Amino acid sequence: MSAKRLEQAAQATKTAFLFPGQGSQKVGMLAELAEQFSGVSDTFAEASDAIGFDLWHIAQSGEGLDRTENTQPVLLTASIALWRVWLDLGGVAPKYLAGHSLGEYSALVAANAMSLGDAVKLVNLRGQLMQSAVPQGEGAMAAILGLEDAKVIELCQSVSQAGNGSVEAANYNAQGQVVIAGTTALVQDVMALAKEQSGKAIALPVSVPSHCSLMIPAAEKFAEALEHTAIELPSIPVIQNVGAEIATDVAALRKALTEQLYKSVQWTKTMQYIQDQGIEYVVECGPGNVLANLAKRLPNIEKAFPIDTKSRMEDALNAILVAEGKIA
Repeated sequence: MSAKRLEQAAQATKTAFLFPGQGSQKVGMLAELAEQFSGVSDTFAEASDAIGFDLWHIAQSGEGLDRTENTQPVLLTASIALWRVWLDLGGVAPKYLAGHSLGEYSALVAANAMSLGDAVKLVNLRGQLMQSAVPQGEGAMAAILGLEDAKVIELCQSVSQAGNGSVEAANYNAQGQVVIAGTTALVQDVMALAKEQSGKAIALPVSVPSHCSLMIPAAEKFAEALEHTAIELPSIPVIQNVGAEIATDVAALRKALTEQLYKSVQWTKTMQYIQDQGIEYVVECGPGNVLANLAKRLPNIEKAFPIDTKSRMEDALNAILVAEGKIA
C-alpha cells in the first residue's frame, strides 16, 4: 500500500499497532506463516540481501540468534513480514504505530519512514555498538515489580551515589513494572533493596545494559550512521520511545532515535497517549504477545491481539474488521 493510501486508511480507525523489542525473538518464529504466505519469505529474502547474510536461517536454526547484532535485524524483519501479510490480507491500517526499543525501527519501516534494507543495516550496527560499549559481564538489566516508579528511581539514585558506576530506570513498561540497567554490581544492589521494600526483582538474560548512560559512547557513533541514512516523516504517526511523542520533523526523529540508546523507554506514557487518542484495539506485530498482554491491563483498550501464527492472524483480522465496521 502506498504511503498516501496508508495514511488515508489509517485516519478512520481506532486501532494501533505495537512492535516488540529484543527478547521477543524465538527459534522457529513465523515458520507456520511462511508456509502459508510467500510475503514472509520474500521479506526475509529482501532483508538478507541488504545485510549480506541469511536472516531466515538464523531465525529458524537459532544459530547466533542470541547475539544482539543478529537478534535486532531478525526481529525487525519478522515484524515487517507480519505487517506486510496483514495488509495483503486486507487488514485495517492502524491510526498509530509504536515500537518498544528496537521495535521503534519496525514501526518506522512500516510507516515508510525508512526502507527495510536501510533499517536492518542500522539495527545490525546498533547491536554491534551496544555490545562493544560495555565489556561482557560489566553491565546488567533487571525487572523490578511491585514498586512505584518514584521508589525505583530513588533506589537507583541512592545506589549510584554510593557505588562505583551507575544504575538507572531503563524501561517504564507498566504501572509497577520498571526495568533497570547499569553496572552489574549496582543492578544487583538495587535488586536486593527492592526485595527489602517488598518488591520483586528478576535478573534479565541480556548481554547489554540498554537505555542507560553506559550506552552514550554507542549513541555518539550511531548518530553518524543515522545522519547518512535516508529518513522521511512517517506516513502513519509513530509514537517515539524517549518522549512518548510524535516527531514533527526528521531532525527531531533522528535525535530521538539517538537518545533512545541511553534514555528510558517511556512505554507507560506511550500507551497512555494511545488511550488518550481514542484507540480501542491494539495489535502486536511481532513474535509473541508481551506487548499485547501489557495493553490488556489498560481500561480503555477493548482488545489486544498478537498475530504471529495463522490462527492468531485470522482472529485479529476478523475481530478488528467487525469492530471497525468494515464487515458485518
